[in-house]
Amino acid sequence: MISIFVAVTDFDWYQYLAAQPNLEEVNFWQPGGKTAFKALQPGELFLFKLHSPRNYIVGGGIFGHATFLPVSMAWETFTRSNGATSLAEMRARVARYRREQPDHRQDYQIGCRLLEQPFFFPEDQWIPVPQSWSPNIVVGKSFSANDGDGRYLWDAVQDRLQGQGLPMAAPRTTIDEAPIRRYGAPTLITPRLGQGTFRVAVTDSYGRRCAVTGEKTLPILDAAHIKDFGEGGDHTVDNGLLLRTDIHRLFDRGYVTVSGDHRFVVSRRLKEDFDNGRHYYELHGQTVRAPELPAAKPSATALTWHWDNRFLG
Repeated sequence: MISIFVAVTDFDWYQYLAAQPNLEEVNFWQPGGKTAFKALQPGELFLFKLHSPRNYIVGGGIFGHATFLPVSMAWETFTRSNGATSLAEMRARVARYRREQPDHRQDYQIGCRLLEQPFFFPEDQWIPVPQSWSPNIVVGKSFSANDGDGRYLWDAVQDRLQGQGLPMAAPRTTIDEAPIRRYGAPTLITPRLGQGTFRVAVTDSYGRRCAVTGEKTLPILDAAHIKDFGEGGDHTVDNGLLLRTDIHRLFDRGYVTVSGDHRFVVSRRLKEDFDNGRHYYELHGQTVRAPELPAAKPSATALTWHWDNRFLG
């Protein structure tokens, strides 16, 4: 069964993001950081419904990942894709929703629903809420896309995406295939992760610990691409390693790598070029921690690429 989640949001948030060109992802954040979001699986639709009295659905995106982040990291990772113009503005909004006084030293923990390939409808294409929508809904509601109001939403969204020529729109059925329904059965849409979602998904896949050292201090952990994005590497979790910042820099420059059997390897060039590196050579040969999920484990193809094309030997 394919699900759709309709979330309630502010008009200002929608209006700001709808005016931004070329967004590849957005962070639909919640001011609280305690309740895990489990309503969707990656590839299902997450839609935006404005607060009453604007009872319309005005856009959405493909659900990619859900997590909790300090507001500073959410801003650093997604900037304008948070629907705010600055960290100060975003922090003030979080404080207002929490009914607290803004404090620039407070790094609030917030809930983040990360959406790929976002879309926004002009006002003449806003979708009226389904008949089953209750005015008492504060956060949002799930629907099955296969029947009833969920199917109404699926078809209405597809109509608008077709009109915008967006690539995630489902193909229309022929008259012979479906005399009533305009589109085929709802299916998952493979989310194309943006840079920010890649960073967060890799961070979570590694349990927020450096794959080499086990370091857990979040501000100094980086999601490194194994195969450079500029060289054709993807924003996919299996093309990522979570590394301490200094190790990430050495990895990008080829002074360290990860072997096919997941061993940390340090180049002789580190000593030759800088007459230093003792702390890194102490890590040489140790096993690199891998994510628990098989799909998130480092790609053998990507590791081979880094060994052949970046590692200095």
